[in-house]
Amino acid sequence: MASSLTKVPAPHGEKTFFGHPRGLATLFMTEMWERFSYYGMRALLVLYLVSGGADAATGSQGGGLAYTAATATAIYSVYVAMVYLMALPGGWIGDRVWGARKTVAIASAVIVAGHLCLAVPTSAMFFVGLVLVAIGSGLLKANISTMVGQLYSDPKDPRRDGGFTIFYMGINLGAFAAPFVIGVLGETVNWHLGFGLAAVGMALGAVQFLIGSRHLSQESNRVPNPLTARERNGVLVKTLAVVAAAAVFYLLVGLTGVFRLTLNWALIPITVAGLLIPVAVLARIKRDKDLSNEEQTKMTAFIWFFVAAAIFWMIFDQGASTLSLFGDAKTSRDIFGWEMPNTLFQSLNPAFVMLLAPVFAALWLALARRNREPSTIVKFSVALLVAGVSFFVFLIPMGTATGETKVTLWWLVLIFLMHTVAELCLSPVGLSLTTKMAPAKYASQMMGVFFLAVTAGDSVTGMLAIAGVDLNGQGMVAVEAVAAVVAAFAIYASRKKVQSLMGEVR
Repeated sequence: MASSLTKVPAPHGEKTFFGHPRGLATLFMTEMWERFSYYGMRALLVLYLVSGGADAATGSQGGGLAYTAATATAIYSVYVAMVYLMALPGGWIGDRVWGARKTVAIASAVIVAGHLCLAVPTSAMFFVGLVLVAIGSGLLKANISTMVGQLYSDPKDPRRDGGFTIFYMGINLGAFAAPFVIGVLGETVNWHLGFGLAAVGMALGAVQFLIGSRHLSQESNRVPNPLTARERNGVLVKTLAVVAAAAVFYLLVGLTGVFRLTLNWALIPITVAGLLIPVAVLARIKRDKDLSNEEQTKMTAFIWFFVAAAIFWMIFDQGASTLSLFGDAKTSRDIFGWEMPNTLFQSLNPAFVMLLAPVFAALWLALARRNREPSTIVKFSVALLVAGVSFFVFLIPMGTATGETKVTLWWLVLIFLMHTVAELCLSPVGLSLTTKMAPAKYASQMMGVFFLAVTAGDSVTGMLAIAGVDLNGQGMVAVEAVAAVVAAFAIYASRKKVQSLMGEVR
Protein backbone atom coordinates (compact mmCIF):
# COMPACT_ATOMS: atom_id res chain seq x y z
CA MET A 1 0.00 0.00 0.00
CA ALA A 2 1.32 3.44 -0.84
CA SER A 3 2.17 6.13 1.65
CA SER A 4 -0.78 8.40 2.27
CA LEU A 5 -1.50 11.57 4.18
CA THR A 6 -5.22 11.12 3.80
CA LYS A 7 -7.12 11.35 7.06
CA VAL A 8 -8.88 8.12 7.97
CA PRO A 9 -11.43 8.13 10.80
CA ALA A 10 -9.79 7.10 14.08
CA PRO A 11 -11.42 4.77 16.61
CA HIS A 12 -14.21 6.49 18.54
CA GLY A 13 -12.95 8.69 21.39
CA GLU A 14 -9.28 8.44 20.47
CA LYS A 15 -7.32 11.71 20.58
CA THR A 16 -5.43 12.05 17.36
CA PHE A 17 -2.63 13.87 15.57
CA PHE A 18 -3.87 14.66 12.04
CA GLY A 19 -6.17 11.64 12.34
CA HIS A 20 -3.41 9.39 13.67
CA PRO A 21 -2.59 8.12 17.19
CA ARG A 22 -1.43 10.93 19.46
CA GLY A 23 1.90 9.21 20.09
CA LEU A 24 2.83 9.98 16.48
CA ALA A 25 3.28 13.63 17.50
CA THR A 26 5.87 12.62 20.12
CA LEU A 27 7.81 10.49 17.66
CA PHE A 28 7.47 13.15 14.95
CA MET A 29 9.05 15.82 17.19
CA THR A 30 11.76 13.55 18.56
CA GLU A 31 12.87 12.51 15.10
CA MET A 32 12.63 16.10 13.87
CA TRP A 33 15.11 17.33 16.51
CA GLU A 34 17.40 14.34 16.04
CA ARG A 35 17.52 14.94 12.29
CA PHE A 36 18.04 18.68 12.94
CA SER A 37 21.20 17.87 14.87
CA TYR A 38 22.37 15.12 12.50
CA TYR A 39 21.84 16.93 9.20
CA GLY A 40 23.19 20.19 10.58
CA MET A 41 26.42 18.47 11.55
CA ARG A 42 26.51 16.52 8.29
CA ALA A 43 26.20 19.71 6.24
CA LEU A 44 29.39 20.96 7.90
CA LEU A 45 31.34 17.72 7.98
CA VAL A 46 33.09 17.62 4.59
CA LEU A 47 33.63 21.39 4.51
CA TYR A 48 35.20 21.27 7.99
CA LEU A 49 37.43 18.35 7.05
CA VAL A 50 38.91 20.19 4.02
CA SER A 51 39.05 23.61 5.70
CA GLY A 52 42.61 24.88 5.82
CA GLY A 53 43.80 22.31 3.30
CA ALA A 54 44.45 22.22 -0.44
CA ASP A 55 40.78 21.70 -1.30
CA ALA A 56 39.36 24.39 0.99
CA ALA A 57 37.31 27.10 -0.65
CA THR A 58 38.92 30.46 -1.31
CA GLY A 59 38.35 32.75 1.65
CA SER A 60 36.92 30.00 3.87
CA GLN A 61 37.63 30.13 7.59
CA GLY A 62 40.46 28.04 8.99
CA GLY A 63 40.30 25.74 11.96
CA GLY A 64 39.44 22.59 10.05
CA LEU A 65 41.51 19.42 9.67
CA ALA A 66 43.07 20.32 6.28
CA TYR A 67 42.33 16.97 4.64
CA THR A 68 42.12 16.53 0.87
CA ALA A 69 38.75 16.18 -0.84
CA ALA A 70 39.37 12.45 -1.38
CA THR A 71 40.14 11.84 2.31
CA ALA A 72 37.20 13.96 3.44
CA THR A 73 34.88 11.99 1.13
CA ALA A 74 36.18 8.72 2.55
CA ILE A 75 35.67 9.87 6.15
CA TYR A 76 32.19 11.15 5.36
CA SER A 77 31.17 7.92 3.58
CA VAL A 78 32.48 5.74 6.40
CA TYR A 79 30.78 7.90 9.01
CA VAL A 80 27.37 7.72 7.33
CA ALA A 81 27.86 3.96 6.81
CA MET A 82 28.54 3.52 10.53
CA VAL A 83 25.49 5.55 11.56
CA TYR A 84 23.28 3.09 9.73
CA LEU A 85 25.36 0.04 10.64
CA MET A 86 24.76 0.83 14.30
CA ALA A 87 21.01 0.66 13.63
CA LEU A 88 21.37 -3.14 13.63
CA PRO A 89 22.68 -3.54 17.19
CA GLY A 90 20.31 -0.72 18.08
CA GLY A 91 17.36 -2.81 16.94
CA TRP A 92 18.80 -5.89 18.68
CA ILE A 93 19.12 -3.97 21.97
CA GLY A 94 15.53 -2.79 21.61
CA ASP A 95 14.36 -6.35 20.96
CA ARG A 96 16.39 -8.14 23.62
CA VAL A 97 17.67 -5.75 26.30
CA TRP A 98 15.92 -2.43 26.95
CA GLY A 99 12.82 -2.28 24.78
CA ALA A 100 12.32 0.37 22.11
CA ARG A 101 11.30 3.26 24.39
CA LYS A 102 14.21 3.00 26.84
CA THR A 103 16.69 2.52 23.99
CA VAL A 104 15.58 5.76 22.32
CA ALA A 105 15.87 7.69 25.61
CA ILE A 106 19.45 6.47 26.17
CA ALA A 107 20.35 7.04 22.52
CA SER A 108 19.28 10.68 22.78
CA ALA A 109 21.72 11.27 25.65
CA VAL A 110 24.56 9.61 23.72
CA ILE A 111 23.92 11.81 20.68
CA VAL A 112 23.98 14.97 22.81
CA ALA A 113 27.33 13.87 24.26
CA GLY A 114 28.67 13.24 20.76
CA HIS A 115 27.79 16.69 19.47
CA LEU A 116 29.31 18.28 22.57
CA CYS A 117 32.56 16.44 21.79
CA LEU A 118 32.44 17.80 18.22
CA ALA A 119 32.16 21.29 19.68
CA VAL A 120 35.57 20.90 21.38
CA PRO A 121 38.26 22.26 18.98
CA THR A 122 40.62 19.27 18.97
CA SER A 123 40.92 16.55 16.33
CA ALA A 124 40.88 13.76 18.94
CA MET A 125 37.58 14.94 20.45
CA PHE A 126 36.18 15.45 16.95
CA PHE A 127 36.55 11.78 16.07
CA VAL A 128 35.31 10.69 19.51
CA GLY A 129 32.25 12.82 18.80
CA LEU A 130 31.68 11.15 15.43
CA VAL A 131 31.78 7.73 17.11
CA LEU A 132 29.28 8.76 19.80
CA VAL A 133 26.86 10.33 17.29
CA ALA A 134 27.07 7.19 15.14
CA ILE A 135 26.34 4.92 18.12
CA GLY A 136 23.49 7.09 19.41
CA SER A 137 21.90 7.53 15.99
CA GLY A 138 22.02 3.79 15.40
CA LEU A 139 20.35 3.07 18.74
CA LEU A 140 17.63 5.60 17.98
CA LYS A 141 16.83 4.99 14.31
CA ALA A 142 15.63 1.39 14.27
CA ASN A 143 13.64 1.71 17.49
CA ILE A 144 11.85 4.97 16.81
CA SER A 145 10.66 3.66 13.43
CA THR A 146 9.46 0.48 15.12
CA MET A 147 7.48 2.54 17.63
CA VAL A 148 5.68 4.26 14.75
CA GLY A 149 4.51 0.85 13.59
CA GLN A 150 3.47 -0.10 17.13
CA LEU A 151 1.01 2.80 17.24
CA TYR A 152 -1.17 0.81 14.79
CA SER A 153 -2.10 -2.43 16.55
CA ASP A 154 -3.86 -3.76 13.46
CA PRO A 155 -1.35 -4.49 10.63
CA LYS A 156 -4.14 -3.68 8.17
CA ASP A 157 -4.94 -0.28 9.72
CA PRO A 158 -5.38 1.98 6.65
CA ARG A 159 -3.66 4.84 8.52
CA ARG A 160 -0.38 2.92 8.84
CA ASP A 161 1.40 4.06 5.64
CA GLY A 162 0.09 7.59 6.13
CA GLY A 163 1.58 7.59 9.62
CA PHE A 164 4.98 6.73 8.22
CA THR A 165 4.69 9.51 5.67
CA ILE A 166 3.85 12.07 8.39
CA PHE A 167 6.78 10.73 10.42
CA TYR A 168 8.96 11.12 7.32
CA MET A 169 7.86 14.74 7.08
CA GLY A 170 9.20 15.28 10.61
CA ILE A 171 12.57 13.95 9.48
CA ASN A 172 12.66 16.42 6.63
CA LEU A 173 11.43 19.39 8.64
CA GLY A 174 14.43 19.01 10.94
CA ALA A 175 16.78 18.37 8.01
CA PHE A 176 15.49 21.48 6.20
CA ALA A 177 15.98 23.86 9.13
CA ALA A 178 19.40 22.55 10.16
CA PRO A 179 21.57 24.02 7.35
CA PHE A 180 19.98 27.47 7.84
CA VAL A 181 20.90 27.46 11.52
CA ILE A 182 23.70 24.99 12.26
CA GLY A 183 25.16 25.06 8.75
CA VAL A 184 25.32 28.83 8.27
CA LEU A 185 26.64 29.43 11.81
CA GLY A 186 29.32 26.78 11.42
CA GLU A 187 30.36 27.72 7.87
CA THR A 188 30.44 31.50 8.29
CA VAL A 189 31.23 32.07 12.00
CA ASN A 190 32.84 29.10 13.72
CA TRP A 191 32.73 25.38 12.96
CA HIS A 192 32.51 24.35 16.60
CA LEU A 193 29.69 26.75 17.42
CA GLY A 194 27.71 24.97 14.71
CA PHE A 195 28.50 21.56 16.20
CA GLY A 196 27.54 22.87 19.65
CA LEU A 197 24.18 24.09 18.37
CA ALA A 198 23.52 20.57 17.08
CA ALA A 199 23.87 19.37 20.69
CA VAL A 200 21.24 21.88 21.80
CA GLY A 201 18.83 20.63 19.14
CA MET A 202 19.18 17.00 20.20
CA ALA A 203 18.79 17.97 23.86
CA LEU A 204 15.43 19.56 23.01
CA GLY A 205 14.42 16.35 21.25
CA ALA A 206 15.37 14.24 24.28
CA VAL A 207 13.33 16.39 26.67
CA GLN A 208 10.34 16.34 24.34
CA PHE A 209 10.50 12.53 24.07
CA LEU A 210 10.57 12.04 27.84
CA ILE A 211 7.58 14.36 28.30
CA GLY A 212 5.47 12.85 25.50
CA SER A 213 6.34 9.16 25.92
CA ARG A 214 3.14 8.52 27.90
CA HIS A 215 1.24 8.72 24.60
CA LEU A 216 3.20 5.85 23.04
CA SER A 217 2.01 2.26 22.75
CA GLN A 218 2.68 0.15 25.84
CA GLU A 219 4.28 -2.30 23.44
CA SER A 220 7.23 0.10 23.19
CA ASN A 221 8.09 -0.65 26.86
CA ARG A 222 8.14 -4.40 26.33
CA VAL A 223 11.29 -6.38 25.54
CA PRO A 224 9.99 -8.80 22.86
CA ASN A 225 12.69 -11.45 23.22
CA PRO A 226 14.65 -10.80 26.44
CA LEU A 227 18.10 -12.29 26.95
CA THR A 228 18.49 -15.09 29.45
CA ALA A 229 21.03 -14.57 32.25
CA ARG A 230 23.49 -16.85 30.44
CA GLU A 231 23.04 -15.04 27.14
CA ARG A 232 23.44 -11.67 28.85
CA ASN A 233 26.78 -12.64 30.39
CA GLY A 234 28.04 -14.01 27.07
CA VAL A 235 27.05 -10.86 25.20
CA LEU A 236 28.65 -8.65 27.85
CA VAL A 237 31.98 -10.49 27.68
CA LYS A 238 32.07 -10.45 23.88
CA THR A 239 31.10 -6.76 23.70
CA LEU A 240 33.74 -5.72 26.19
CA ALA A 241 36.36 -7.75 24.35
CA VAL A 242 35.53 -6.14 21.00
CA VAL A 243 35.40 -2.63 22.49
CA ALA A 244 38.70 -3.13 24.30
CA ALA A 245 40.43 -4.47 21.18
CA ALA A 246 39.13 -1.59 19.05
CA ALA A 247 40.08 0.98 21.71
CA VAL A 248 43.63 -0.36 21.99
CA PHE A 249 44.05 -0.50 18.21
CA TYR A 250 42.84 3.02 17.51
CA LEU A 251 44.63 4.44 20.56
CA LEU A 252 47.93 3.06 19.28
CA VAL A 253 47.20 4.32 15.78
CA GLY A 254 46.36 7.77 17.14
CA LEU A 255 49.33 8.05 19.52
CA THR A 256 51.84 6.99 16.88
CA GLY A 257 50.50 9.52 14.38
CA VAL A 258 49.65 6.81 11.86
CA PHE A 259 45.99 7.86 11.91
CA ARG A 260 46.69 11.19 10.25
CA LEU A 261 49.53 10.05 8.00
CA THR A 262 47.87 6.86 6.79
CA LEU A 263 44.16 7.22 7.47
CA ASN A 264 43.55 3.84 5.81
CA TRP A 265 44.56 2.18 9.09
CA ALA A 266 41.40 3.57 10.61
CA LEU A 267 39.04 3.40 7.65
CA ILE A 268 39.71 0.09 5.89
CA PRO A 269 38.60 -2.20 8.78
CA ILE A 270 35.39 -0.21 9.12
CA THR A 271 34.52 -0.23 5.42
CA VAL A 272 35.19 -3.96 5.14
CA ALA A 273 32.91 -4.54 8.12
CA GLY A 274 30.29 -2.28 6.50
CA LEU A 275 30.26 -4.53 3.45
CA LEU A 276 30.47 -7.93 5.14
CA ILE A 277 28.12 -7.42 8.09
CA PRO A 278 24.96 -6.75 6.01
CA VAL A 279 25.62 -9.91 3.97
CA ALA A 280 26.23 -11.96 7.12
CA VAL A 281 23.10 -10.65 8.82
CA LEU A 282 20.83 -11.41 5.87
CA ALA A 283 22.36 -14.90 5.56
CA ARG A 284 21.84 -15.59 9.28
CA ILE A 285 18.17 -14.59 9.17
CA LYS A 286 17.59 -16.63 6.03
CA ARG A 287 19.04 -19.72 7.75
CA ASP A 288 16.96 -19.31 10.91
CA LYS A 289 14.93 -22.50 11.27
CA ASP A 290 12.45 -20.76 13.59
CA LEU A 291 10.99 -18.83 10.66
CA SER A 292 7.94 -20.19 8.90
CA ASN A 293 8.00 -20.97 5.19
CA GLU A 294 6.04 -17.79 4.52
CA GLU A 295 8.53 -15.69 6.48
CA GLN A 296 11.46 -17.30 4.67
CA THR A 297 9.88 -16.53 1.31
CA LYS A 298 9.29 -12.91 2.27
CA MET A 299 12.93 -12.64 3.36
CA THR A 300 13.99 -13.73 -0.12
CA ALA A 301 11.89 -10.91 -1.57
CA PHE A 302 13.32 -8.49 0.99
CA ILE A 303 16.85 -9.14 -0.29
CA TRP A 304 15.85 -7.76 -3.71
CA PHE A 305 14.67 -4.53 -2.09
CA PHE A 306 17.80 -4.40 0.04
CA VAL A 307 20.13 -4.53 -2.96
CA ALA A 308 18.12 -1.88 -4.80
CA ALA A 309 18.21 0.40 -1.75
CA ALA A 310 21.99 -0.04 -1.35
CA ILE A 311 22.62 1.10 -4.93
CA PHE A 312 20.27 4.04 -4.49
CA TRP A 313 21.87 5.28 -1.25
CA MET A 314 25.34 4.99 -2.78
CA ILE A 315 24.36 7.82 -5.14
CA PHE A 316 21.97 9.73 -2.91
CA ASP A 317 24.35 10.16 0.02
CA GLN A 318 26.95 11.83 -2.16
CA GLY A 319 24.75 14.91 -1.92
CA ALA A 320 26.73 15.99 1.17
CA SER A 321 30.14 14.97 -0.22
CA THR A 322 30.60 14.99 -4.01
CA LEU A 323 27.80 17.50 -4.68
CA SER A 324 28.79 19.63 -1.68
CA LEU A 325 32.41 19.87 -2.81
CA PHE A 326 31.28 20.72 -6.35
CA GLY A 327 28.93 23.40 -5.01
CA ASP A 328 31.76 24.85 -2.94
CA ALA A 329 34.41 24.99 -5.67
CA LYS A 330 32.65 24.99 -9.05
CA THR A 331 29.26 26.66 -8.53
CA SER A 332 28.42 30.35 -8.62
CA ARG A 333 26.30 30.98 -5.55
CA ASP A 334 25.73 34.69 -6.10
CA ILE A 335 22.08 35.66 -5.61
CA PHE A 336 21.51 39.38 -6.27
CA GLY A 337 24.90 40.23 -4.79
CA TRP A 338 24.60 37.85 -1.83
CA GLU A 339 26.82 34.78 -1.81
CA MET A 340 24.72 31.90 -0.56
CA PRO A 341 26.50 29.69 2.01
CA ASN A 342 27.29 26.34 0.46
CA THR A 343 25.63 24.45 3.32
CA LEU A 344 22.22 25.71 2.22
CA PHE A 345 22.30 23.29 -0.71
CA GLN A 346 21.68 20.61 1.93
CA SER A 347 18.25 22.13 2.62
CA LEU A 348 17.06 21.48 -0.93
CA ASN A 349 16.30 17.79 -0.52
CA PRO A 350 14.19 18.10 2.66
CA ALA A 351 12.43 21.16 1.22
CA PHE A 352 11.49 19.22 -1.90
CA VAL A 353 10.37 16.26 0.23
CA MET A 354 7.98 18.45 2.21
CA LEU A 355 6.60 19.94 -0.99
CA LEU A 356 6.30 16.71 -2.94
CA ALA A 357 5.45 14.08 -0.29
CA PRO A 358 1.75 15.10 -0.15
CA VAL A 359 1.70 15.11 -3.96
CA PHE A 360 3.11 11.58 -4.12
CA ALA A 361 0.76 10.41 -1.36
CA ALA A 362 -2.25 11.80 -3.24
CA LEU A 363 -0.96 10.29 -6.49
CA TRP A 364 -0.57 6.79 -4.99
CA LEU A 365 -4.03 7.05 -3.42
CA ALA A 366 -5.65 8.22 -6.66
CA LEU A 367 -4.00 5.40 -8.61
CA ALA A 368 -5.01 2.87 -5.95
CA ARG A 369 -8.67 3.90 -6.29
CA ARG A 370 -8.40 3.11 -9.99
CA ASN A 371 -6.56 -0.13 -9.21
CA ARG A 372 -3.52 1.21 -11.09
CA GLU A 373 -1.09 1.94 -8.26
CA PRO A 374 2.45 0.71 -9.07
CA SER A 375 3.72 -2.14 -6.95
CA THR A 376 6.53 -1.57 -4.48
CA ILE A 377 9.07 -3.22 -6.80
CA VAL A 378 8.09 -0.84 -9.60
CA LYS A 379 8.49 2.15 -7.28
CA PHE A 380 11.97 0.94 -6.33
CA SER A 381 12.85 0.54 -10.02
CA VAL A 382 11.73 4.11 -10.74
CA ALA A 383 13.83 5.35 -7.81
CA LEU A 384 16.97 3.71 -9.20
CA LEU A 385 16.28 4.98 -12.71
CA VAL A 386 15.81 8.59 -11.62
CA ALA A 387 18.90 8.44 -9.36
CA GLY A 388 20.99 7.12 -12.24
CA VAL A 389 19.72 9.75 -14.67
CA SER A 390 20.50 12.47 -12.09
CA PHE A 391 24.19 11.59 -12.29
CA PHE A 392 24.03 11.65 -16.08
CA VAL A 393 22.68 15.18 -15.69
CA PHE A 394 25.52 15.94 -13.25
CA LEU A 395 28.04 15.20 -16.00
CA ILE A 396 26.89 18.33 -17.88
CA PRO A 397 27.92 20.96 -15.29
CA MET A 398 31.01 18.91 -14.44
CA GLY A 399 32.12 19.18 -18.05
CA THR A 400 31.33 22.90 -18.20
CA ALA A 401 33.03 23.96 -14.95
CA THR A 402 36.64 23.88 -16.11
CA GLY A 403 39.47 26.10 -14.92
CA GLU A 404 38.07 29.23 -13.29
CA THR A 405 34.66 28.80 -14.93
CA LYS A 406 31.79 28.23 -12.54
CA VAL A 407 28.29 27.01 -13.37
CA THR A 408 24.90 28.25 -12.22
CA LEU A 409 23.57 26.84 -8.97
CA TRP A 410 20.42 25.69 -10.78
CA TRP A 411 22.22 22.55 -11.92
CA LEU A 412 22.54 21.40 -8.32
CA VAL A 413 18.94 22.42 -7.63
CA LEU A 414 17.83 20.15 -10.48
CA ILE A 415 19.95 17.23 -9.29
CA PHE A 416 18.68 17.51 -5.71
CA LEU A 417 15.12 17.64 -7.07
CA MET A 418 15.70 14.41 -9.00
CA HIS A 419 17.19 12.78 -5.91
CA THR A 420 14.08 13.74 -3.97
CA VAL A 421 11.71 12.26 -6.54
CA ALA A 422 13.71 9.05 -6.39
CA GLU A 423 13.77 9.08 -2.58
CA LEU A 424 9.99 9.42 -2.33
CA CYS A 425 9.62 6.32 -4.49
CA LEU A 426 11.90 4.30 -2.23
CA SER A 427 12.50 5.44 1.34
CA PRO A 428 9.06 5.89 3.01
CA VAL A 429 7.75 2.97 0.97
CA GLY A 430 10.69 0.85 2.12
CA LEU A 431 10.18 1.72 5.79
CA SER A 432 6.55 0.69 5.65
CA LEU A 433 7.34 -2.43 3.61
CA THR A 434 9.90 -3.58 6.17
CA THR A 435 7.41 -3.41 9.07
CA LYS A 436 4.96 -5.49 7.03
CA MET A 437 7.46 -8.12 5.83
CA ALA A 438 9.53 -8.48 9.02
CA PRO A 439 9.43 -11.92 10.70
CA ALA A 440 7.91 -11.61 14.18
CA LYS A 441 11.16 -12.78 15.77
CA TYR A 442 13.06 -9.84 14.25
CA ALA A 443 10.53 -7.02 14.61
CA SER A 444 12.89 -4.19 15.63
CA GLN A 445 15.97 -5.77 14.11
CA MET A 446 14.50 -5.85 10.60
CA MET A 447 14.27 -2.07 10.58
CA GLY A 448 17.96 -2.08 11.43
CA VAL A 449 18.57 -4.55 8.60
CA PHE A 450 16.83 -2.23 6.14
CA PHE A 451 19.08 0.62 7.27
CA LEU A 452 22.07 -1.63 6.56
CA ALA A 453 21.39 -0.94 2.87
CA VAL A 454 22.69 2.58 3.55
CA THR A 455 25.75 1.08 5.24
CA ALA A 456 26.44 -1.17 2.27
CA GLY A 457 26.07 1.64 -0.27
CA ASP A 458 28.22 4.12 1.64
CA SER A 459 30.83 1.47 2.43
CA VAL A 460 31.27 0.96 -1.31
CA THR A 461 31.89 4.67 -1.87
CA GLY A 462 34.17 4.78 1.17
CA MET A 463 36.23 1.84 -0.06
CA LEU A 464 36.52 3.39 -3.53
CA ALA A 465 37.72 6.68 -2.03
CA ILE A 466 40.26 4.87 0.16
CA ALA A 467 41.51 2.95 -2.90
CA GLY A 468 42.24 6.27 -4.62
CA VAL A 469 39.24 6.38 -6.97
CA ASP A 470 38.22 9.97 -7.66
CA LEU A 471 34.56 9.98 -6.65
CA ASN A 472 34.44 13.67 -7.54
CA GLY A 473 35.52 13.05 -11.13
CA GLN A 474 33.41 12.61 -14.26
CA GLY A 475 34.53 9.04 -14.86
CA MET A 476 33.25 7.66 -11.57
CA VAL A 477 30.05 9.71 -11.72
CA ALA A 478 29.36 8.15 -15.14
CA VAL A 479 30.04 4.63 -13.82
CA GLU A 480 27.61 5.11 -10.93
CA ALA A 481 24.97 6.50 -13.26
CA VAL A 482 25.22 3.48 -15.56
CA ALA A 483 25.16 1.04 -12.62
CA ALA A 484 21.94 2.55 -11.22
CA VAL A 485 20.14 2.55 -14.57
CA VAL A 486 21.14 -1.04 -15.32
CA ALA A 487 20.00 -2.12 -11.86
CA ALA A 488 16.66 -0.35 -12.37
CA PHE A 489 15.92 -2.28 -15.55
CA ALA A 490 17.13 -5.57 -14.04
CA ILE A 491 14.85 -5.25 -11.01
CA TYR A 492 11.89 -4.15 -13.13
CA ALA A 493 12.36 -7.20 -15.38
CA SER A 494 12.14 -9.42 -12.27
CA ARG A 495 9.05 -7.75 -10.81
CA LYS A 496 6.67 -10.70 -11.24
CA LYS A 497 9.07 -13.09 -9.54
CA VAL A 498 9.59 -10.75 -6.60
CA GLN A 499 5.89 -10.04 -6.25
CA SER A 500 5.15 -13.75 -5.99
CA LEU A 501 7.63 -14.01 -3.11
CA MET A 502 5.98 -11.15 -1.20
CA GLY A 503 2.71 -13.02 -0.65
CA GLU A 504 -0.16 -10.71 0.30
CA VAL A 505 2.15 -7.71 0.78
CA ARG A 506 1.99 -5.18 -2.05
